[in-house]
Amino acid sequence: QVQLVESGGGLVQPGGSLRLSCVVSGISFSIYGVGWYRQAPGKQREMVAAITRGGTVNYADSVKGRFTISRDNDKNTVDLQMNSLKPEDTAVYYCNAYLATTPRNYWGQGTQVTVSS
Repeated sequence: QVQLVESGGGLVQPGGSLRLSCVVSGISFSIYGVGWYRQAPGKQREMVAAITRGGTVNYADSVKGRFTISRDNDKNTVDLQMNSLKPEDTAVYYCNAYLATTPRNYWGQGTQVTVSS
């Protein structure tokens, strides 16, 4: 059974930081690309950051320079360090794992991030 379990969300003031973590089980983690997506109320889910099996990283323009994605293939985890948070970063953040060129695409249950004073 594939499971992606996120943690680390919460309420933070503008300018603050949070670190999201996702533990993945049930797949051969090292051959999967992994990433973080978010969905704000009334908006479509969007990619925030992703890292391929080979280590290539991609960020949404809106988070470049503020967010950092990392993966640990020994611990089967993917983290998202979020700095200089803005109110517009408020959303439910989802962990994703995908196997390129296949329909294998898995999601976590989501964790709420709220940036507000």
